[in-house]
Amino acid sequence: MKSIVVFCGSSEGNDAQILSDAYELGKKLAQNKTTLVYGAAKIGVMGKVALGALDNDGNVIGIIPEFLKFKEVFHTGLTELIVTENMHDRKLLMHEMSDGIITLPGGYGTLEELFEMITWAQLGLHQKPIGILNTNGFYDDLLKMLRKMVAQGFLKIENYSMLLVDDTIEGLLKKMEEYEPITLPKWIKKDQV
Repeated sequence: MKSIVVFCGSSEGNDAQILSDAYELGKKLAQNKTTLVYGAAKIGVMGKVALGALDNDGNVIGIIPEFLKFKEVFHTGLTELIVTENMHDRKLLMHEMSDGIITLPGGYGTLEELFEMITWAQLGLHQKPIGILNTNGFYDDLLKMLRKMVAQGFLKIENYSMLLVDDTIEGLLKKMEEYEPITLPKWIKKDQV
């Protein structure tokens, strides 16, 4: 993977390990010569992942819509800053500029970005690996809910399995490198191919 988009919070939260993992992920991407694509903020979890990459001579591309440019306090020291017209253009560009997706802890916006990417994968619009770095079990309850969706027939196990989860950076990156996408999207039957 030459580039990975990282979705995460613009707030810091209250778990220091999350911030530490964000920094370490940025550092690891830089060491692997993997471009970091992210939401362009210099604050919160976003700021830490960017700092980890920048402190280690990484290539960092920030993408932010015009209306959030100052609200989220954009980072001025990035390799490249791209300003979009709106949130939809931002997400589409993030997707187009990445070979994989990693989600760190965050709020509604982070979840919305994650679920849009996994929905696109389910529909066969892309076959990129999608990972969650589950620091200190942050996403345990969400994963439990997704398993309930499988148990109650709202989510196929194959689509649940597209989401790669690990509590370590190394473990998650390994799963992403080894990821083999499902051959048929949810809405296409074998006789329709």
